[in-house]
Amino acid sequence: MSSIKNTARLRRAKSTRAHIRELGVARLTVLRTGQHLYAQVFTADGSKVLAAANTQQADVADGLNSKKNSEAAAKVGRMIAEKAKAAGIEKVAFDRSGYRYHGRIKALADAAREAGLQF
Repeated sequence: MSSIKNTARLRRAKSTRAHIRELGVARLTVLRTGQHLYAQVFTADGSKVLAAANTQQADVADGLNSKKNSEAAAKVGRMIAEKAKAAGIEKVAFDRSGYRYHGRIKALADAAREAGLQF
């Protein structure tokens, strides 16, 4: 059953990425696992990672009770926004990798917007 769900998620992600490619802006992508959350900002062509943050980093994990809740996701969102702005990126397209815009994904996106990223 899990593979069917993952196949559907990857299909949704593929169509989203095709649309983002047409926009020609940097891409903020998210990977969600059971234990951690990862975020990366890629160049418009996807060839280079400009900024990255995840719940395994010591500066993100400090002060968190759990690394797999919305609070941790918000902290990753703030961190990725700071790193992207330091790299000169102000505007990105949000690639949620086929995940529903809910829970940890929504918390990460809202925190990144509050920290100054536009998408």
